[in-house]
Amino acid sequence: MPEPYVHGYSPREARRLADQANVLADRLHAGVRYPAGARVLEVGCGVGAQTLHLARNNPHSAITAVDISPASLAAAQQLLAGVGATVDFVQGDLFALPFPDAAFDHLFVCFVLEHLPDPVDALRHVTRYLRPGGSLTVIEGDHGSFLCHPQSADADAAVACLIELQRRAGGDGCIGRRLYPVLCAAGFADARVEPVPIYADPSAPDAVEAFTRNTFNAMVAGVEQRALEAGLTTRDAWQRGMDALERAAADGTASYCFFRGTATR
Repeated sequence: MPEPYVHGYSPREARRLADQANVLADRLHAGVRYPAGARVLEVGCGVGAQTLHLARNNPHSAITAVDISPASLAAAQQLLAGVGATVDFVQGDLFALPFPDAAFDHLFVCFVLEHLPDPVDALRHVTRYLRPGGSLTVIEGDHGSFLCHPQSADADAAVACLIELQRRAGGDGCIGRRLYPVLCAAGFADARVEPVPIYADPSAPDAVEAFTRNTFNAMVAGVEQRALEAGLTTRDAWQRGMDALERAAADGTASYCFFRGTATR
């Protein structure tokens, strides 16, 4: 079976995750604030890129960050060292976590469901750890929402390779658009979903560098070898696609939409 995390675990991917978290922090973490003493469970923390902002914004909450990868957890611990927040790191599979039911007041899930074959089942499993009345925050992207100018078939084809690789690995790179029905199917009757768009053009060079180049284009570039091995593209076609994405970064525009869902148990 293909590796579920299609982006891999390289140092380059860790840097990309950090860049992504930093440029999107104000948007994605807006309103994600918990009271002092709140018990917060972050599922699928990875290298801690989102955990860092969660901890900085909630320094008096007790955060437990879980991931299946020991290497990613080690990187997360190193990243969070010295932040001052109370963060406990636990290695484990989200389908079999070592916590009693209703052990947490809040649940935070960011960029996790897109990699799972059954996100509804995953949410049902982790919800057991949330106390009645506790809150859930789920954040996902939607690669199919990416638009750039100048738009080109070559750029579209490169992005399509990423989406297809994620599909073959059992995930859904376009899950953002169906986050609301996923939450409803998981049993959250009061689910609310809001779009979190991001746009970059040369009038904001920092956004172009942080998002267009270091987040989105880097994410596409990271699956080059897998796309070639899967026969989804050729080296020439791939290079044309990456050149087109760079043109959009250099003197064009790029936009993308994330989705943030909230609910209570």
